Amino acid sequence: MRNIPILTTAAVLVGFATLQSQSLAESPAAESAGLIVKDGILHRDGEPYRGVGANYFDLFYRVLKDGSDTSYDEGLRKLSEAQIPFVRFMAGGFWPVYWDLYFQDKEAYFKRMDAVVRSAEKHHIGLIPSLFWNMATFPDLVGEPMDQLGNPKSKTIAFIEQYTAEVVQRYRNSPAIWGWEFGNEYNLHVDLVDATGHRPKIVPQLKTGLERTSRDELSSEHMLTAFGHFARTVRKHDAHRILITGNSIPRRSAFHNTQERSHKPDNRAQFESVLRRDNPSPYDVTCVHLYGNDGQGGTKSISELVETLQEIAGRTRQPLFIGEFGAPKTLGPEDEKALFIEMLKAIEENHVPLSAFWVFDHPGQDTDYNVSFENERAYMLKLVADLNQRMKSSGHTHKAEKAGADQPATAPESKTE
Repeated sequence: MRNIPILTTAAVLVGFATLQSQSLAESPAAESAGLIVKDGILHRDGEPYRGVGANYFDLFYRVLKDGSDTSYDEGLRKLSEAQIPFVRFMAGGFWPVYWDLYFQDKEAYFKRMDAVVRSAEKHHIGLIPSLFWNMATFPDLVGEPMDQLGNPKSKTIAFIEQYTAEVVQRYRNSPAIWGWEFGNEYNLHVDLVDATGHRPKIVPQLKTGLERTSRDELSSEHMLTAFGHFARTVRKHDAHRILITGNSIPRRSAFHNTQERSHKPDNRAQFESVLRRDNPSPYDVTCVHLYGNDGQGGTKSISELVETLQEIAGRTRQPLFIGEFGAPKTLGPEDEKALFIEMLKAIEENHVPLSAFWVFDHPGQDTDYNVSFENERAYMLKLVADLNQRMKSSGHTHKAEKAGADQPATAPESKTE
């Protein structure tokens, strides 16, 4: 047992009380709400669906940290009016310290989340909550090392199952919920050749663990065990909405990282095997995050990479979800815009069913990725809205449909505050 904050430890030792709460909204049956996959094709309201949304990282985080901050409501209103149909967001605290309210007053914690969900319902915008964003936080909360993500009998897994059940039961009848996501880019942290140098941070004032050892080096087996427990828990309470891992695109050498701890580039077949491994059944979609092309699977351009991803998703009958894509401000105005347009073009021409740009209204990333209606990157919102309108007008034919019928580029380094 590592030395962790007394408050959090005490809350754990008392035991996790099951939150008894009615779901927020009286709405149609779950099977008619959100996004579902039928015959390998993404559907919404009974029809094949395509759309580009936004990552709204701190949609809930801002009101979790400050109960008086209701700016999320204005943000959702503006996105809805701008034809941005859904947002992906962190449904919890990033650091352990921001889970104190959950342990001290669970009802107060969920009332803040209730307000976010009600706002989304009011503005008719979809939500994809990502429940376990920062992989080290949840073992830290219960005083365990990260390898306990791979232990079915650990307190870490017990917490994952409990929180998942609480969130899904509370919001499964809300028409705002489009799907359920586990966490953020766990796959980029597994089987690392130089894992010792990439152990989680120690930040005592944020109530992280006070030591890191080899037991805090994540393996793909640990990750997949946690994925499985999350998926099975969701499916106990919601049999329909899509399940999402939250993974990024596999690293260029992910297969060789796992097999021989080397940086040898993966070929196309090896790339595909890792992509399939990292998005296992019963997860409904193939999830990647895309910020360019590092030559994964031997591809030479963003368009070729997206086409390859679509082909794989078609064969596995898991519609492709590019859960993050974007172009950094640091490229300079012309190159930034060119890259963003190139990504949108690849999404459109390859008929990607679901994607979301990084990131809306996140002042912590003003120097690189933040997009708002007030800053110089507002043009991105217009480009996304225009693409949504074209996709809506052009019908619902997918390359993935045809493929199914026939049967890193890494994310920004600091996606925190």
